[in-house]
Amino acid sequence: MSINLDRLSKWTFENQIHSYNVRDTILYALGIGCGEGADDLPFVYEKKLTALPSMATVLGDPGFWLKDPCLEADWRKVVHGEQSVNFHAPLPAAGTVLAHNAVDDVINKGPEKGVYIYCSRMLFDHSSGSLLATLKSTLILRGNVGTSRSDHPTTRPRNLPDRQPDISCLNKTLPQAALIYRLSGDLNPLHIDPATATKAGFPRPILHGLCTFGIAVRVLLKACCENEPARLRSISARFTAPVFPGETIQTDIWHEGKQVHFRCLVKERGAVVLSPGTASVHA
Repeated sequence: MSINLDRLSKWTFENQIHSYNVRDTILYALGIGCGEGADDLPFVYEKKLTALPSMATVLGDPGFWLKDPCLEADWRKVVHGEQSVNFHAPLPAAGTVLAHNAVDDVINKGPEKGVYIYCSRMLFDHSSGSLLATLKSTLILRGNVGTSRSDHPTTRPRNLPDRQPDISCLNKTLPQAALIYRLSGDLNPLHIDPATATKAGFPRPILHGLCTFGIAVRVLLKACCENEPARLRSISARFTAPVFPGETIQTDIWHEGKQVHFRCLVKERGAVVLSPGTASVHA
């Protein structure tokens, strides 16, 4: 299926003003699996509520814009390829943010790899104007092919340390995890509708990639930052395979000074789903 790469690369977004409240912040935390113990209380209890850093990924999102018919995108086969976030300040537990979204680049990888869309978002506190987070993501149109292959250089992922992980954590996802997470904004039917999942080539609906990303952030926050969001300065990861709701995610962590390397895999299948991942942690 062809796509108009020129139109896609010139796509623009209106600035997003996104107000959220305490219930939204708690709902996001529940969507990524918080609530199993006392360590999660700061993120699910309105008393002295703290926003999880990864909630930045759902604030100011422009919506499922690739469904616009003029783009001719096969939206059923869109997957998240990469995500990174630089945190400039902790997110308020409730407030209003201003988001500037942009398409930075569109690369045709050829018939077997599809079209890669490189996007960015700058998230500001609406009242003060201070920058809260800078996000970059890669979306992959698996069902679309451009008219010719691009020779744009590909970024090589960093290798994980060649030793046993320093920490391994297990998180059992709920069978209804995607149903909860989608209430934070990502309503792509791929994550709830079996017919859509089948058309996309999956046996059943898959968990949102950014839900897996949020689970990894939660694990790192607890294991490396003593639950202090301000200590997590940046995080990036590559999505390598889907997670099905109900599966157990194992997060392996390696410490190298202020740098943390990690990967996530599904314990039941041994499938690596997020790797390589890196994070910068302040002491």
